[in-house]
Amino acid sequence: MARVWVLKLPDGMASSLAITLDALETANQISVRGGRRAPFEVRPVRVGQRAPAGHADFARRDLLIVPGLGIRSEAELVASLATPAVRRATRIVADARAAGVSIAGSCAGTFILAQAGVLSGRQATTTWWLAPAFRRLHPDVDLIVDRIVVADWPIATAGAAMAQMDLMLAVIAKFASPGLSDACARYLLLDQRKSQAPYMAVGFLAGRDEQIARAEVWARNNIGRDFSMDELAAAAGLSPRTFARRLASVCGLSPIKFAQRIRIEAAERLLETTRLSVDEVARQVGYAEPSTLRRLIRREARPSPAELRRRG
Repeated sequence: MARVWVLKLPDGMASSLAITLDALETANQISVRGGRRAPFEVRPVRVGQRAPAGHADFARRDLLIVPGLGIRSEAELVASLATPAVRRATRIVADARAAGVSIAGSCAGTFILAQAGVLSGRQATTTWWLAPAFRRLHPDVDLIVDRIVVADWPIATAGAAMAQMDLMLAVIAKFASPGLSDACARYLLLDQRKSQAPYMAVGFLAGRDEQIARAEVWARNNIGRDFSMDELAAAAGLSPRTFARRLASVCGLSPIKFAQRIRIEAAERLLETTRLSVDEVARQVGYAEPSTLRRLIRREARPSPAELRRRG
């Protein structure tokens, strides 16, 4: 039986904590009903004004889970990370890792892991809209922002808030069995998801930088033609090299992927809101070959044109 310590933070996201506890309880119930021992002993740890009792009892085979923080902006994140409770949580994470404990965190909770130093030199992910802040604060972490879960054990991280469930399925697979993880997914009616890319809004990220936002507007205004990346950089008022560097910092994308994401988003809106054929939609967003648009949609793990049409 694995001991699972779950941090309960004053600024924690209630849904993230609830998903954690519900997933572990579901795994235990399915195991018991199947005539097997419950695989998890869950120990919530309330992080308040005083140090939580028992956190010094960590053992190497334990797991510590840090649910997401309930923040709505980068300013709220910075303020939350500076609170006594979160600083205390950071020390707990560092102590746990020093004791050999595996660590799992999601959404803005991944900043606590990074602040504790346990992500240094590792691959990780976080919620897509805080990725620019994460890269700026923790350049020593190999951030893979389009992944929903990065299981670089003994550390695992997950993306935006509801990715907590994806993280828990990875935890159940690791600390119990892949079969039990699949059973929990079926019981909870969960789909297989591997990428945050379909949920990333390029406009939201680009809007954080005036020159990148200028390039985004220009790209949307010129979306029907095959423009070059040098033209896109010029629209931002930057050299191609500076534009690529700034774009990677703000959006985590190369210029080519930035342009592709803008074209895909525009194509999706047309497929949902018009009766244009896929061939015509592809031409309107700058692709002479419809197969190019289909291939990019598949690669980004986005809904197919047929699925988008059904939604519309």
